[in-house]
Amino acid sequence: METGNQTGISDFFLLGISQEPELQPLIFGVFLSMYLITVLGNLLIILAVSSDPHLHTPMYFFLSNLSFVDICFTSTTIPKMLQNIQTQNKAITYEGCITQMYFFLLFAVLDIFILTVMAYDRYVAICHPLHYTVIMNPRLCGLLLLGSWAMSTFNSLLENLLILRLSFCEDLEISHFFCDFNKVLQLACSDTFLNDVVKYSVVVVMGGGPFVGILYSYSKIVSSIRAISSAQGKYKAFSTCASHLSVVSLFFCTSIGVYLSSAMTQNSQSNAIASVMYTVVTPMLNPFIYSLRNKDIKRALKNVIGMAVLKGPVFLTLK
Repeated sequence: METGNQTGISDFFLLGISQEPELQPLIFGVFLSMYLITVLGNLLIILAVSSDPHLHTPMYFFLSNLSFVDICFTSTTIPKMLQNIQTQNKAITYEGCITQMYFFLLFAVLDIFILTVMAYDRYVAICHPLHYTVIMNPRLCGLLLLGSWAMSTFNSLLENLLILRLSFCEDLEISHFFCDFNKVLQLACSDTFLNDVVKYSVVVVMGGGPFVGILYSYSKIVSSIRAISSAQGKYKAFSTCASHLSVVSLFFCTSIGVYLSSAMTQNSQSNAIASVMYTVVTPMLNPFIYSLRNKDIKRALKNVIGMAVLKGPVFLTLK
């Protein structure tokens, strides 16, 4: 098919979750609240880990990076959605849409890789406790994080470069609250075969690969826990990875659910609402999941909040 002039595209239009005018204030309030909770909760996790020397371990190092990625992940979509509702303008520029897709894919894949690395960390801690500090040394942790960033960046760059070669039809309405990669691809008038091949390859390699790695890690973890004789020992071993397992289950179950629902139904509004689960709800719940069952995080958070409360009166006195 003949390719058009991509530079002629000025704006896409994000239709959002609902087009009902009376629902816009409610949607704005709900998403603003969830965004603020997400940023505040994950920021507190980062501050707690960085300020407490007892938390300077591989597990919490990766947890603080996961919190940072979750803040960036939600920040790629929600602020623009809130702006569009506030200004009653659904437009997003072509460049803005491409940029949003780039960072959305980057942080989505990075989320998956960090969760996989955290599963490996729990595997080493439970299955090889005597060699944990030797295996999970600072150099390896840095390399695992750097490798995750490198692969995520390469994937996002590749998929967006392939989008840039496409021409688009006159209908530029995206039935979503952000520039979803699949929705944008559906608007293309030129041949998307190469894009589809790369897209499904990425799903298999960078989605299925880490998922299999996580399953393998936890199969070994379960085997090691079952071999522990005392019930207290089993509980202690399982409690160290319960939070991570909850986050992994929440992220992957909601992501898989969204893509299955997309394949089974053509209701764009339902797909957009379902996407909220892994794009907004999961990053918002992560800090609660990790802090509610973790005594070390609770102690560090109390110290951070206590320091903030103490510095407040001191700052006012000096002022």
